[in-house]
Amino acid sequence: MSCAHTSTPAPYPHPHAQMSPPRRLAVLHSHLRPDFLAPPADRGENELTARQEAVVSISPCAAAGDDSRGAAAGRVADGELETCIFCRIIRDEAPAFKVYEDDVCMCILDSHPLAPGHSLIIPKCHFSSLEATPPPIIAAMCSKVPFLSNAIMKATHCDSFNLVVNNGAAAGQVIFHTHFHIIPRRSGDKLWSTESFRRSSIEPNETSSLISCIKEQLDSSPGDCKN
Repeated sequence: MSCAHTSTPAPYPHPHAQMSPPRRLAVLHSHLRPDFLAPPADRGENELTARQEAVVSISPCAAAGDDSRGAAAGRVADGELETCIFCRIIRDEAPAFKVYEDDVCMCILDSHPLAPGHSLIIPKCHFSSLEATPPPIIAAMCSKVPFLSNAIMKATHCDSFNLVVNNGAAAGQVIFHTHFHIIPRRSGDKLWSTESFRRSSIEPNETSSLISCIKEQLDSSPGDCKN
């Protein structure tokens, strides 16, 4: 699914839209780790400035275009930040129809929608996949789904929607920058051909070993993920 956007920005930008990418990142990080930006009692403003610079430097999206931070950005992938369409939209280097924006994420219309109102929620920092995206970022994106989907459904006169994440090439991911799809639905629209498929019953014998394997993977996962 193509998500290249060739449209104009919304006429009423969010109050934070005029903030520079590095500043937006600093604000975001202060929400996630406010203790990090507070200098120790025996340190002065230089320590705070150094900490802020360290925060800004880890943002791939914000780092693009800044030679002093390009090396840090390059650790993501050579040229990935310059070519990622979502990163370019976030940096105001590419146009898009912006529906919503805050310090963490942005909602835009998909330029090749499956249905009128088909929208994308994208994080402002670059993460290539869902598993690479920090849980607080995913939580912030998910928290906007009820608010945004309700507005989209009302605007498109729908009472249903699909929330879709194409994670990985085999799952249909084309833009490797984490994003959620909100797709308005109408009864009988026949959007998914798989909706007419008959599902087979689960096999108890196969299921037992599958559950054991999944549990083993969960037990070996990092503690932060489990928490």
